Amino acid sequence: MITDEQLALQLQQGHRAALATLVGRHYDALLGYLYRMMSGDRALAEDLVQETFLRVLTAVQQYQHPRPFKPWLYAIATNLARNHYKRADTRHTDSVDDDLECEDGDVPEDVLLARDEVQAVIAALAALSDEQREVIVLYYYQSLEGPEIAAALNIPLGTVRSRLAAGVRRLRQWMEQKAL
Repeated sequence: MITDEQLALQLQQGHRAALATLVGRHYDALLGYLYRMMSGDRALAEDLVQETFLRVLTAVQQYQHPRPFKPWLYAIATNLARNHYKRADTRHTDSVDDDLECEDGDVPEDVLLARDEVQAVIAALAALSDEQREVIVLYYYQSLEGPEIAAALNIPLGTVRSRLAAGVRRLRQWMEQKAL
């Protein structure tokens, strides 16, 4: 099987089909990451995923082989998410997907319960600082290891570990407060 790094090299050489393979491999996971980073705003997350792959296409000449591709991809996505929130006219919002509603407007109880759980996780993640949320989501939801997170966020490994520990501690406190 061809690696992501080899596909990136092919893309640098002008083989556009390599991008389709990279999108196929990473789209869903990247959408999940950005969905959590954007506090559950699916439309915004989808826009940012598309923008991420557009940036991959336009910036592929800056990719340095043999740098692992996945952290480079997540660095692009993370920077787009950060830039979104730097604009003064945007802040975190809560949204609920309406994709699962029935035709008559009724929503099955199990779907409502699942939505409640998703919204609780999104609310807990929103309680974290942006830096802690990035590390938590990359580690627990995207299964990146500490060195990959450090590379994606361009921070030292020690900073990854401290943000991860502080984020988990803050999440635990938030959940204990909500349980009361």
